Order: sequence, then C-alpha cells, then structure tokens
Amino acid sequence: MSKIIRIGTRDSELALWQANIVKIQLEALGHKTDIIPVKSTGDIVLDKPLYEMGITGIFTKTLDIAMLNGDIDIAVHSLKDVPTRLPKGIIQAAVLKRGNVNDTLVFKNNEEFLGSKKAVIATGSLRRRAQWLNRFPTHTVVDLRGNVNSRLEKLQNNEDWNAAIFAAAGIGRIGIRPEESFNLDWMIPAPAQGAIMITALENDDYSKTACAALNHEETEICTTIEREFLNKLEGGCTAPIGALAYIKDEEIHFKGVLLSEDGTKRIDVTRVKKLGEHKDMAQYCADFVIERGGKRLMDKIKTSKKTNVFSTKSFTEDQRLLFNEQAVAEGFDFIKISLNRIHPRFLKNEIENVIITSKNAVESLTTNYSAAELQFKNIYCVGRRTKRLIENKIGKVTHTENNAKKLADYLVEYMDGTEVTYFCSNLRLDVLPNILGENNIKITEVEAYQTKFDGFKVADTVESAMFYSPSCVDSFVKHNKQEVIAFCIGDTTVKAARKHYKDVRAAKLPSVESVIALVNDHYKA
Repeated sequence: MSKIIRIGTRDSELALWQANIVKIQLEALGHKTDIIPVKSTGDIVLDKPLYEMGITGIFTKTLDIAMLNGDIDIAVHSLKDVPTRLPKGIIQAAVLKRGNVNDTLVFKNNEEFLGSKKAVIATGSLRRRAQWLNRFPTHTVVDLRGNVNSRLEKLQNNEDWNAAIFAAAGIGRIGIRPEESFNLDWMIPAPAQGAIMITALENDDYSKTACAALNHEETEICTTIEREFLNKLEGGCTAPIGALAYIKDEEIHFKGVLLSEDGTKRIDVTRVKKLGEHKDMAQYCADFVIERGGKRLMDKIKTSKKTNVFSTKSFTEDQRLLFNEQAVAEGFDFIKISLNRIHPRFLKNEIENVIITSKNAVESLTTNYSAAELQFKNIYCVGRRTKRLIENKIGKVTHTENNAKKLADYLVEYMDGTEVTYFCSNLRLDVLPNILGENNIKITEVEAYQTKFDGFKVADTVESAMFYSPSCVDSFVKHNKQEVIAFCIGDTTVKAARKHYKDVRAAKLPSVESVIALVNDHYKA
C-alpha cells in the first residue's frame, strides 16, 4: 500500500469535513492519503469540453476535470449534488454510511409563526419551497443562496425572516446547528440527501479497490433507487422532486413526491418491496407519478419561468445557485466534441515537430495509439493543462505558450526545421497556420477531433448570453439573430462576440463562476 491516494475536494468547510472523513477511513485501512482542495474559480476547462458522455450535455465539474487531468485520484461529493449520470471514464467507487436525511428548520426567537397565517421562510431549494407552501400556503418563501455559514448569517441579519431551511447533515457535520432548530420529518428530502459519495477513474483499480472497502451497501441500495427515480422522472426538467428509501425488516420502503413550484399541486407515491426484489422499484414509482399528471406538471414548470439569460454550456447545480433572483438562467451545451480515428500514415516515422493546442487532441491521439507509438521529437502546445496532460500520457513538451499566436511566433523564431504536424479540430482559428505559412513553414493539419454545433433557437425572452469560446458564439448565432448582451471568457471569445453584438463584456477570471458574477452585476436585485 505504497501509493498515496490524492483526495480531491472543494474547499468549503463542509466539503473539507467530508473529505477528512474519507481520509480517516482510508488511513484506518492502511492507505496513505493526501487531501487536495480544488478551488471552483479558474479550475474548469472553459474554451472546449474535455470529454463527451455520449448523451445530451457534457459535464464539466471542477473535480471531474481535476481527476481526468490526473491531479487527483478520487473525489468526494455530497451525493445529492452529483448528476444522475456520471461523465465518461468516472465511476461511483463508494457511498459512505448515510447521515441525517432530514431537512431542518432554523428559526429566530420562537416557533409561534408556525401557527400564524403570515411568516417568511428562506430557502434556495425549489423542493423545500414547494413542500413548505403545500403545508403553509399563506406563508411567503424567499430565496436564500450561498454556503451554509453565509446563509445562517443572512437569516440572523434579516429582520423580516422568521426561519430558513437547511440540510440537517450539512449543518450537523460542521457543528454549527443552532439550538433554535428542529427536523422537518414531514418534508421528503432530496434524493440521496445525507450521503457522501466517492468517485474514481474507471481504470484506476488501486483507488477503486481501496474505496470499495468503505462502501455501505444499505446506503448504496437506497440512494441508487432514489437517484433512479429522479433520473426517470425528471427528464431534463428542473422540478421540485423528493425521494427517500430505507430498509426495515428486509424490506425496502420508498416514498417520492413531485410538486408544482407554488405547492398547490402534489403527486405522492409510496411502495414497499422485499430486499432483492426491488430492481423495478424506481421505474414503477416514476411511472406512477407520470401517469397521474406528472408529465403535464413538469412541462408546465419548465415553461413557467421566463429565461432572460442563456448559457452555451450546461450548469452544475452549485453554479445554478450562484445566480441572483433577477437572472433566470438556463444552460445547454451548444458544442459537442467527437474524437476522430487518426490514420497510421500520419505516424509512420518519428515526427520531428508536433503542435497540440487542446486536450481534445491529446485524448484523440491517446485513444487511437499507445504512448510508445506516438514518437514525437518536439511537442509544442498551448496551455498549461494541455501540457500536463501531454506529459502524463505522451511525453515531454518542448515548449508551451498561453495562446496560438504566441506559439506561432515562437515557432517562427526558434523551431528546428521547416515542417510541423498540427493535430487540430475541424473548426480552428486561422492565426497559427497563417503565421507559419507566411514564414515558409510547411504545416500538415491532421483532424484529430470534430467540434460540432448543437445549438437551437432559444426563447424570445432571452436578452443576454454566456459564451466560453468562439465556437460557442458561432453555434449560438447560427440559430439566434436577436441582439443580446454577450458575457464572455477570454480575448478570442470577446473578439468573436464583437462581430455580432454591440454590448460585449469580459469576465475577470477564466471560469464559469466569473461569468456568472458578470451576469449578477448586470441583473442586480
């Protein structure tokens, strides 16, 4: 057991607590570990998707990318925040024994407001909002976002609020649960609430074996049913959905709920099956809800909000919660990546000079060939993350620059020889080939992957758009001709957006969160 297992985690107090629990349990089994906090800002690949799942949408969570980049070996998540389908190459390695599944009401002063017709309750969760209004229809529910500590602070500082709703596991684990609180036993929790999940790379047998020893089978069975219910019921529509499964006397008990956002409509389902005979439980319960008006209810929810911000990249749940109340945002991946087969003729002999400007090209090369078959004398690349991936999977990088123009200028000045092979996309910027051509350097372009537009006409209410690459801009413009405010990442994206839009704004940092900050600054409440 000599390998050090690098545990990736977000850097919030709760996330670090959860990572430390995994660290303690792994070390108790004799493994060496190291916690690697991965900050949200600046750690997401922004200009091109890193990998394709084979379904609509490409997940770009920070920890997923850190794992695929080789920066961490495993990642620790709150299971309720993890998409029901994991990215290609990443698997669920373990689920720890579940903690408190309940939602908790934290109140100020006293509980008398529960018997009053008027009260103000704060929560950022659609599920909690709908269930509260279903039980207390005359109360007012206001939006509350941020981390656990900041939400508690907002509750105390807002004189008009009576209470706020939190996950019991979250505030309990970091020891900040106030005395003025109690569990809402009647509220059906989010699927997998209270459970901690560990993910690992599918081909990392060492980490998978180590984590398997931490897996709690009962929790795994129950949370799998809840997440399958969500997956089969939700159908891509954001809706107030609750689910809870538990095992008692060798039987699995399940209850689920779908509500309208205002809580006036509610569809419940319950089911009990013997342990071992529960394979179709989630499907049965989802079908039960759908047949009783669930599909109509979800369709209505989907069309009820008027989207004014559209992102050309899908959001994680954490990113969605960062938007203020005035920014009604929707996201979809307008760009998809598919890897090409690279013909052996391009690799017959050792290639003296090679250019690689994206991680997608690296993935294509290493999918087609082993490192031993990729005999490149000099490798030139763009970006430190691309460099890191190349050196992990192919070999040493001769030189790297921050952008294609700088790399082209360097090659003109310092490259040995007058020929270079460029592994690129079917869609690529002309700056690098043009500069090399103008300086009599022969460039052989090999299409390593395809960048495909997957856009569509967005709602007429959209007045601003979020762009992460020139290709995102092109994909959006292909179907949408209206003037929008363009919130962008990077100089090349800004330049592309200015060809089509008058109001173009650049994020300060290269991250989705930084673009969201731009949006929030515009849509100030």
